[in-house]
Amino acid sequence: MGFPVDLTAALTGASVWQLASWRKDLLQPEVQRNPVLYSFRDLVALRMFVRLRSEVPLQRIRKGLSTMRKWDLTQHPSRYTLLTDGDTVFLKEHDRAIDLVRRPGQEVLLSVEDAFAPFTNLQGRGVVDFRRPRPHVEVEQQRLGGWPTVAGTRVAYDTVAKLVEGGIPPGDVERFYPSVTQAAAADAADFHAEVIQLRRTAA
Repeated sequence: MGFPVDLTAALTGASVWQLASWRKDLLQPEVQRNPVLYSFRDLVALRMFVRLRSEVPLQRIRKGLSTMRKWDLTQHPSRYTLLTDGDTVFLKEHDRAIDLVRRPGQEVLLSVEDAFAPFTNLQGRGVVDFRRPRPHVEVEQQRLGGWPTVAGTRVAYDTVAKLVEGGIPPGDVERFYPSVTQAAAADAADFHAEVIQLRRTAA
């Protein structure tokens, strides 16, 4: 499953500009480079970077990744949990956290926040809950490869949104997809509008 730049921006909190910049040195998309398509694993890593970036300079994130490479930790970044206390970047391993930037190798105790929970990025934009970007829209990696769907269904959010965009009232979407309620159709359309807005800012 490949995620286009606008949907990636909506789910990770990275701006379209940041995604373009970060492709140079932070994360190359796994799926395709022209046009750009990100993998589900890419989305998880990018979201982690955006969360870190809301609290520490990008240079420290880069230094943390560089330290990991020196330690031969070279799997996809989504395989690791990176955290911050607002000063340095830590690699979480089981019940310990290892400093990657200030005192590389030093272990500390650190509380862990869920990287999938909503947060505010560096630009002050609210970043959606990754697993549930809207109350009736959810992201499940095992369902459609992680493409957002109407909650509890295999109906892609954008399929529903395009019906509403085409003039079908949210309350009438059930005629096409019986499992999609009016509220779910409205949420799908609302999330789609956010994705479209991010696409426009990229143009």
